Amino acid sequence: MPKYRIAWLQGDGIGKEVMEAARLVLDCTNFDAEYVHGDIGWEFWEKEGNPLPERTKEILKSTNCCLLGAVTSKPKDEADTELRPDLKDKGFVYNSPVVTMRQELNLYANIRPCKAYKGNPLNLRDDIDLVIFRENTEGMYSGVEYHPVTDELRGMLKKHNKKMARFDLASANDMAISLRIITRKACQTIARQAFEYARKMGRHTVTVVEKPNILRETSGMMISECRKVAKEYPEIELLEANIDAMAMWLVKNPQTYDILVMTNLFGDIISDLCAQLVGGLGFSPSANIGDRYAVFEPTHGSAPKYAGLYKMNPMAMLLTVKMMFDYLGENEFAISLEQAITKVIKEGKVRTYDMGGNSSTLEVAREVVRRLS
Repeated sequence: MPKYRIAWLQGDGIGKEVMEAARLVLDCTNFDAEYVHGDIGWEFWEKEGNPLPERTKEILKSTNCCLLGAVTSKPKDEADTELRPDLKDKGFVYNSPVVTMRQELNLYANIRPCKAYKGNPLNLRDDIDLVIFRENTEGMYSGVEYHPVTDELRGMLKKHNKKMARFDLASANDMAISLRIITRKACQTIARQAFEYARKMGRHTVTVVEKPNILRETSGMMISECRKVAKEYPEIELLEANIDAMAMWLVKNPQTYDILVMTNLFGDIISDLCAQLVGGLGFSPSANIGDRYAVFEPTHGSAPKYAGLYKMNPMAMLLTVKMMFDYLGENEFAISLEQAITKVIKEGKVRTYDMGGNSSTLEVAREVVRRLS
């Protein structure tokens, strides 16, 4: 019986191709696992009205962790249009399957390393090595939204906050509301995850990135809880930065940062910025981790216009596999894989188009396999 059961969710577009690359590497390592295929993505929204079918949720319950390729998400109007005709007007509402997994499985920590590997011509500089901890279940992605805004809701909000009076002239259909919901527990949890990682990895600073001068209540709570948690880790310095200033400083001096921690939307934006500093989304892995389960995925999307061309960079996916090895405690596999990736990038003979080469997705994966062998 295999040591591990891994949920294998290819998803949409280039997700299938980068997962094929991952499988080449996994099979080369003799990693003792059974891969349980599950359905996820836009195809299942169109055909079934559910991009994360219940049968796939059952697979997640019976596996050690999940490896995910990429999924397509589209705005509400497009989702409604592309639903199968006989399913329209039956109350189906599109929700991102990735966000659903994060919330239903309480995968509260989204961890995104941004590391510059020497030899990558796309690096802003070669000494960048920072890790982003993003709260993964709340904030602007809580999913509590309203449109149209009824008179009842408008009246209730106005009763509790006089600033709602500014919007009296807007009709119910001309207003939309998304709530940024932050809880003290979630702030504490993501802060502690960041500090624990810093202690374990010998990092010296944790920077909390928010906007408390404007978002006084929500960002204020995040800052306050990070300060409390920081007292438990006296050897690690807590720094504080506003989100807009941090965007500037990361372009100017990214090498000065160790660990960044922030709420959901800010983490999503800053992690893409940081990915570009080290070569783009083709080099950006991520992990969604909770107390009992984890989902690993590259941060790039499904890139449907490139589907089937096998031209996309698989390094983000392979580095995601490395993060899965770390999570499972398979340290030797993790170290060997990162060393092989490092050698391939440094040598520069096998590169995808984004790096100025003409190698395919699978050719890059095979070169990593050769280095592992």
